[in-house]
Amino acid sequence: MKIQVLTLFPAMFAPVLGESILGRARERGDLDVEIIDIRPFSTDKHRKTDDYPFGGGAGMVLMPQPVFDALERLGTEGKRLVCPSPKGRRLDQELVRELAREDALLLLCGHYEGIDRRVLEAFPFEEISVGDYILTGGELPAMILIDAVARTLPGVLGNPKAHDEESLCSGLLEYPQYTRPASFRGMDAPEVLLSGDHKRIRLWKFEESLKLTRERRPDLFARFLEDHGPLDKDETKILERYRPAP
Repeated sequence: MKIQVLTLFPAMFAPVLGESILGRARERGDLDVEIIDIRPFSTDKHRKTDDYPFGGGAGMVLMPQPVFDALERLGTEGKRLVCPSPKGRRLDQELVRELAREDALLLLCGHYEGIDRRVLEAFPFEEISVGDYILTGGELPAMILIDAVARTLPGVLGNPKAHDEESLCSGLLEYPQYTRPASFRGMDAPEVLLSGDHKRIRLWKFEESLKLTRERRPDLFARFLEDHGPLDKDETKILERYRPAP
């Protein structure tokens, strides 16, 4: 997948894109991310990219000219255009998988008080929100989106089965995790995880996910009850214990 990012602060992306899973994915060629500075596209002699909003108000607005010129230079055909914004559709795992099926994404990061609306009207941008809160700019949401999308791409995660067990991918929150030592400061890892009994372990994980989801995300739990996909008889028996009484 090719991802292009238009931003006023390209240096913000280097630490995130150069480390860990994303860094290795880029080195292998599983992910291609290009960070593009908007400022060089400004025709102002001082490379000005923002101005005061018409009608008054606090803050500054990203001017249309540099963004128009950047988009026209880069081209938008065949790319899904995304603008991180609290006004947009909420990013969830379903949308992440949808975005991951695209061949190319182009992300436009607003800053200050936002982007001149004419940019979003002239180009087919869709606004996507990472949550109901306000951030300084679109850079951090863009990094979140890139990370979420990238880890669903083939080859990015070392173990292809890792997706299946992560929170939300199954429709449930992920079960608790433990590692060595088995006993630490009087706290023991669950015996079942040390038993070597794969069936018991699988059912323990399923039940723990059910309990955690019912407790912390009743909305997800209700959705899982309605549409959980195929379960074996043991999983079905466990699920029935958690199904609300009619």
